[in-house]
Amino acid sequence: MNLIKSTGTFGFYTIISRLLGYLRDVLIAIFLGASFVADAFFVAFRIPNTFRRLFAEGTFNAAFVPSYASELVKKKSKSKKFANDIFNLLFLGLLFLTIIIEIFMPVFVSLIAPGFIEEQKKINLAIDLTRITFPFLMFVSLSSFFAAILNSHNKFAAASAAPIILNIVLISILIFGKYLGDQLIYIMSFGVSIAGLLQLVFLYIFVKKYYVIEFNLKIKVNNKVKFFFKKLLPSIFSSGVTQINILVGTIIASFQANAVSYLYYADRIYQINLAIAGIAIGVVVLPQLSKHILLGKKNKILDIQNKALELSMFLSLPASIALIAGSEEIISALFGYGSFGIDAVKNSAKALFYFGIGLPAFGMIKVFSTFFFANQDTKTPFYISLFSVVLNIFISLFYFKSIGFIIIPIATSISSWVNSILLFIFLKKRNLFEFSKIFLKSFLKILFASLMMGIFFKYLIFIFEIRLNYDYAFKSLYLLLTVILGFVFYVLLSIMIKAFNYKDLQLKY
Repeated sequence: MNLIKSTGTFGFYTIISRLLGYLRDVLIAIFLGASFVADAFFVAFRIPNTFRRLFAEGTFNAAFVPSYASELVKKKSKSKKFANDIFNLLFLGLLFLTIIIEIFMPVFVSLIAPGFIEEQKKINLAIDLTRITFPFLMFVSLSSFFAAILNSHNKFAAASAAPIILNIVLISILIFGKYLGDQLIYIMSFGVSIAGLLQLVFLYIFVKKYYVIEFNLKIKVNNKVKFFFKKLLPSIFSSGVTQINILVGTIIASFQANAVSYLYYADRIYQINLAIAGIAIGVVVLPQLSKHILLGKKNKILDIQNKALELSMFLSLPASIALIAGSEEIISALFGYGSFGIDAVKNSAKALFYFGIGLPAFGMIKVFSTFFFANQDTKTPFYISLFSVVLNIFISLFYFKSIGFIIIPIATSISSWVNSILLFIFLKKRNLFEFSKIFLKSFLKILFASLMMGIFFKYLIFIFEIRLNYDYAFKSLYLLLTVILGFVFYVLLSIMIKAFNYKDLQLKY
């Protein structure tokens, strides 16, 4: 395995997807802004999309890959039988869940967005749209199953490219937004579900080399299958704790007008970095860690762990500082168009500022959880994540009345830092991880380079301030220029002080 090459492949397609997602959100901001219609659509979109993140971004991998890898080591035919049993159970379970939720959708939406109940028009719209988008959950969950098989065989390109389909479909619809009028949000909602189906078909084309679907209603639930599903729920919760915290935040934010929209736009920004600094690294590292743990190669295990964490810090620390330093300018340059006014910019920027503080922790949770998952331990990160979510809810509810929606990103960041620290403590306690001297030296250099980059980034924002805030035609380009210059400065400084060593991070195994 080449850590940088594999992460780069996964990260490249993920970045393409996130950039297209940004273009999609710009178009949504232009047509919908931060309105009750936008709030209703974002609730309808958030629910299946949260499950996409939970399943697709490493969580399903966490439960499936170690078990599937152990079957592959034994015999190819056994791995295929195991995969088929899992697929059929997933298919039947998801089909049943989809039908039940569709029937009881009014109750379901009322639970997800309780703040909408007092506004009949808003909640009725949210119910209608969620009914349309909900099948996406089934399609994307099965897609994640195919992706996990591909990742188990160290094939990361197709799995990371698949989410691009959703953004292409929605952008195609939004291009004709001005001609669609009030029907736009309904067509977008249908687009979400259609994109999920297309994604499923796309991945199956690539996975057929390793696995062919065999529908079977008579499934023998053996110990291996039981063990997998026993691990699945805790891994969903623990690996996807950041997304769960955001979903909890959405529920609480529904009690404040337009707050759901503010959180959505802020969430979109930091997710670009998290996709690489946490998700991509976790997904790429898991198959190799699982293999070396099975073989008992402790030195290689510790080497992979330290290099994975080092790469995560190298990517997340400067991004965190940049988001803190330029939150308002970033939001203004990316979304400050059309119906997205100055109040929406300022409120979304506040949320982004506090999400930025938690960004390194979001990445560490993904990486540290992977270390547990590779050892087939999903219970420990589950209990830690459960505590984190409870802490998040407590802080959010306690301060929501006094300071409003802004407590949600604050609570998310605090609970995430607590989560990452507890994960580290338990890893150390169980002798599953230890820092190398090389990592500790590199971390201090990365921190220094990140702080210097932050000062330089703030200086660039000061120079381009007027352009970033008021030049509607080119402000996104000025932001891109600022980011590129900041990144180049950071990389060059890192190379100069030897905070980054390409050869050291390759990890060719």
